[in-house]
Amino acid sequence: MKSYNWVVIGCGDIAGQFAAAMQKEGRSLYGVANRTHANAVAFAGKYGAAKVYDSIQDVFTDRNADIVYIATPHNTHIHYLKEALRHGKHVLCEKSITLNSEELSQARVFAEEHHVILAEAMTIYHMPLYKELHRRMKSGMWGRLKMIQMNFGSYKEYDANSRFFSPGLAGGALLDIGVYALSFIRWFFSESPDQIASQVKFTPGGVDEQAGILLMNPSGEMAAVTLSFLAKQPKRGMIAFEKAYIEIYDYPRADKAVVTYTEDNRRETITCGTADDALRYEIRDMEQAVSGSSNEMQPGYTLDVMSVMTRLRNTWGLSYPEEM
Repeated sequence: MKSYNWVVIGCGDIAGQFAAAMQKEGRSLYGVANRTHANAVAFAGKYGAAKVYDSIQDVFTDRNADIVYIATPHNTHIHYLKEALRHGKHVLCEKSITLNSEELSQARVFAEEHHVILAEAMTIYHMPLYKELHRRMKSGMWGRLKMIQMNFGSYKEYDANSRFFSPGLAGGALLDIGVYALSFIRWFFSESPDQIASQVKFTPGGVDEQAGILLMNPSGEMAAVTLSFLAKQPKRGMIAFEKAYIEIYDYPRADKAVVTYTEDNRRETITCGTADDALRYEIRDMEQAVSGSSNEMQPGYTLDVMSVMTRLRNTWGLSYPEEM
C-alpha cells in the first residue's frame, strides 16, 4: 500500500499520542501546524515531523500533504475541515467531528464534491475487540440485543476558561465524553435511535456538567447513558442480549470483554488487540479507506451520533457562540 504524508493540526496531548502511534508504525509525520508556531517547532522536534508550517493555511495548499489529522478544539473543526476538503485533502478529525449536524452535513458535501475521505477519529470503530464482538453479535449466538448501559465520568477541577467548561471552546460533557458512549451504542444498535429523553445539569458558565440520557430505536433496542465531568465513574459498558450480557471496562480503547451466558452463568473472556495501539488501528483503517481497499471509518454512524447530540443540545437549549 502507498505511504501517505500525514499532517497534524494542533499540538495538544492527543496530537502527541497520534504522533507517537505513527512512530510505532515505523514512520514519522510529514508535517505539523499550530496557531502558535513555536509549539509546532517543539512538537516537530519531539516527534520527528519533517516539516513545520508557517501558518495553518499553508497545510491546505501543500500538494504533498495527503491526509490531515485535526486535533484542535471542537469549535475550530468545521473551518479546518472545509479548507482541507476543498483543497482535496483526506481528513481524520478528532471527536467531536463538528459542533452539530448542520456543520457535519456541510463538511460531507465538500468531501463528496472533492472525492476525498472524511472521518471522525473514534477509537471504538477501529478496535479489534469491537470488530470481533460485532461479528459474534451478527452470528446470533447471543440472541437479540435488548439493552445497553453506559457510564463515563471524570472529576475535573472547575475552571470556566478551560476547554472542558468554556462555552467559547465548545465545552461540556456531551461533546467530549458523551460522544464515546453514543458511538459505542450505535456500534451495537441495529439502527439509529429515534426516541430520546434526558436530564441535564449545567455549570455556572452554561455548559453541560452532567447528564442522563435514554434512547430507543424502532427495533425496541434501548440504552441508558450517565455522564459527568465532576464525579468519577468507571468507563463501563454493559450490553444485554437475550442469552448473554457483556461487560467492558475502559471502553474507549477496550481490548477485553467478559461475556456471561445467562442460562448457566458461564463466563467467557474475549481479548483482541491492545489498548496501547488504539490510534495505530485508526491510522491503518484510515489509510485503507484512502487507498480504496476498504472503508471501515463508519461515516454513517458518525452522522447518526451527531444527530443524537444535536437533538439533545437543542432540547437542553445549549448552543455555542458559533451557532448563535
